[in-house]
Amino acid sequence: MENVQNKAVAEADEFTPEQFAELDKWIAQYKGKTGSVIRALNKAQEIFGYLPREVQDRVAKGIGRPLSEVYGIVTFYSFFNVVPKGKHSVCACMGTACYVRGGQQVLDDLKKELGIEVGGTTADREFSLGSVRCMGACALAPVVRVDEDVHRQVTPKKVKELLGKYSNKCAGGDK
Repeated sequence: MENVQNKAVAEADEFTPEQFAELDKWIAQYKGKTGSVIRALNKAQEIFGYLPREVQDRVAKGIGRPLSEVYGIVTFYSFFNVVPKGKHSVCACMGTACYVRGGQQVLDDLKKELGIEVGGTTADREFSLGSVRCMGACALAPVVRVDEDVHRQVTPKKVKELLGKYSNKCAGGDK
């Protein structure tokens, strides 16, 4: 229970009164209009980077809709994020060709190296980790996409080096 409370405090401390004031301004413009919840959530995500419960609650109260409805919308649409996203998005392909050629081991090594599960973001917000069913690059399997760059024939041994290319901690690493 203590970790949940600490997380809530950390989230509250990470946002500024100016961000909430900007959100309130936009909510006032959307209130009562068709599609107001989605429009307000889009703006909120633009302002805050993601949609923690505190922000969802602010939108719900401002628009005059139940929090359960707002939460339902946030979790239904894949373009909304309830956790912060990293500077770099790492995505492992788990399609048949990639899987057969070691994609699961590559994904396991990515999780181990980053210290997060699929859908998570590193504590320093450097990386977010995802997986997809197919990237359409079967001849290059297994593939990992980092941001817009597709890396071919990734092996577990290449994972650390691959991540190092995108890490701020690596010399010349800010890509």
